[in-house]
Amino acid sequence: MHITFSTKNRYPFIDKHIQEELFSYLGGICKNLECNPIIVGGHQDHVHILCLLSRKIALMKLIEELKTHSSKWIKTKGQQYQKFYWQSGYGGFSIHPAQIDVVKDYISSQDKHHQKRSFKDEYLAFLKEYNINYDERYVWD
Repeated sequence: MHITFSTKNRYPFIDKHIQEELFSYLGGICKNLECNPIIVGGHQDHVHILCLLSRKIALMKLIEELKTHSSKWIKTKGQQYQKFYWQSGYGGFSIHPAQIDVVKDYISSQDKHHQKRSFKDEYLAFLKEYNINYDERYVWD
């Protein structure tokens, strides 16, 4: 699964001081839930997680666990993170095994990628690529 979600209002909370530790923390949550993380990455206002979804947990429950625990954790990392929240929604996309390396490369190059394209534009492109009908009023709450 390729999972992506952003900070509330896409606020750039995920700075260089917390980025790698946050990605590791999210990977640890996946691992504890038997959803083997392949790569976790992102940019200032969002994360991408590529993992193998366990048969023992629903995607919705995995997302709930990721967001709840990481949000509580990041708030302990300093005053600048006290108002940290994730957006309420998420994207979860099935990845064909032959595409794993492509998605890994994409996630590992987020800083470079987002010099050219915003997360909002990127996410809308995912929705269109996967032919997902959506109402934009509800995508960004």
